Amino acid sequence: MRPIYLTVEKQNPGSRARAGVLHTPHGNILTPAFVPVATKADVKGIESAKFESLGMQTFISNTYHLYLSGLDAVEQGGGLGKFMNWNGPTITDSGGFQVFSLGSGFGKKLSKFSGEVAVEEGVSIFDEDLASSHGKLAIIDDEGVSFTSHLDGSLHRFTPERSVEIQHRLGADIFFAFDQCTAPTDPYEFQKDAMERTHAWAKRSLRAHRQNLDADKKQGIYGIGQGGQFDDLRRESARTIGDMGFDGFGLGGSFSKKYGDHSLESALAMLTELPSDMPVHGLGVGEPEDILLGIEHGVDTFDCVTPTRNGRNGGLYTSRGKIQIPNAQYQYDYTPLDEGCECPACTNHTRAYIHHLFRTREILGPILASMHNIYFLTSLCKKAREAILNGQFEQFKDSFLEKYRN
Repeated sequence: MRPIYLTVEKQNPGSRARAGVLHTPHGNILTPAFVPVATKADVKGIESAKFESLGMQTFISNTYHLYLSGLDAVEQGGGLGKFMNWNGPTITDSGGFQVFSLGSGFGKKLSKFSGEVAVEEGVSIFDEDLASSHGKLAIIDDEGVSFTSHLDGSLHRFTPERSVEIQHRLGADIFFAFDQCTAPTDPYEFQKDAMERTHAWAKRSLRAHRQNLDADKKQGIYGIGQGGQFDDLRRESARTIGDMGFDGFGLGGSFSKKYGDHSLESALAMLTELPSDMPVHGLGVGEPEDILLGIEHGVDTFDCVTPTRNGRNGGLYTSRGKIQIPNAQYQYDYTPLDEGCECPACTNHTRAYIHHLFRTREILGPILASMHNIYFLTSLCKKAREAILNGQFEQFKDSFLEKYRN
């Protein structure tokens, strides 16, 4: 038996939504599940002892950042989970999104969901925001990517084999093959070249992992599908990655918020090409509407920085849509952030208090907001799972969205 595998408990009739159990060496993940981001081995401002109370079953950390700032310490500390005093499953990415940001991100503020993005092949410089979290220079070639550190400007190089080696040392239960992500508006030939490079890197990543017999017994590797906005490429990528023998599949690429050829909805069609028992992870998918759409199309787990990033800036999810808690209208609002929510922020504090924390720039405000947002998304997935098990997913989705959007 592989160290990572999915057991499907119930398939929703009429869609690809499913409730399952993702088995890992450090415990089971009940799916669908939201996976908070612990970029540098921390979910910003939240200690690991609080994770379970927020509904967290696992988290995903960033290979690029841990490589530059703490790889030896994490490895000597017993691996990512033990280092963080967390006994449950852990996940790491590959650094592939950094390749996308470095290689295609010249002069633009980028995320998984973006608008118009300029493409500059070869060498590119980061924009002001990205420069604070990634290197400032990157050169991508068929063998890998050379880049400078955002910490000290030193030159480094990632190849598929190097990414796998680093992730072996980090020791997460699940990790991802090295890939080249693209922008949603990149032209067909660019997307095709990036997809083919991703497939070549996937083979090399998988081979490097399988050859390490000790790691292969303890860690599972997911391949990532690419292809941009082009259905034929995305389906080809899903078939190719799905046939390679990976332990799971990562929904790669970046998407436009607009419906149509560049949308997440169009990209999800590629999942029909995968083996039915292959676990699927939605990389960078974290808005409530997108999570429910992903679940409907067969995505099992999701990660995104959105809940903590929004929380730090006062943006909060509620069952009736998003609010900005620093706004003046909440100064004398003594209700919970979200009626019925059982997160620590809602059960212990009012909107007026958390507004006060933001207005006075107290660090507790962003922490409580981040905790609430994480709980909101983990709870959304938990409720979706229950609805699937009860054969009521469509009713749950429609009811949630009607209230959330109004």
